[in-house]
Amino acid sequence: MARRIVVRGRVQGVWYRGWTQQQARAIGLDGWVRNRQDGSVEIAVAGMEADVTDLIARCHQGPQGARVDHVEVEPYSGDLTNDFVINPTS
Repeated sequence: MARRIVVRGRVQGVWYRGWTQQQARAIGLDGWVRNRQDGSVEIAVAGMEADVTDLIARCHQGPQGARVDHVEVEPYSGDLTNDFVINPTS
């Protein structure tokens, strides 16, 4: 299962990308996370359905200091690495 997730709120400057990477690696997911110029955080993730669903649920909370206002989820069909990495801002 692969999904694209966009998280909006106070999610930049609060270690959201590093936290997401830690969460995804702990669960065993592949993909990436990056800041977007509009202030949101974008995530592309792939793995077992239950694991992807788990990460999505965690994204609604985020790390301490974050304020998540909205989480968008849609299917993702791009290529993903066999790891979970932080990509440059898009």
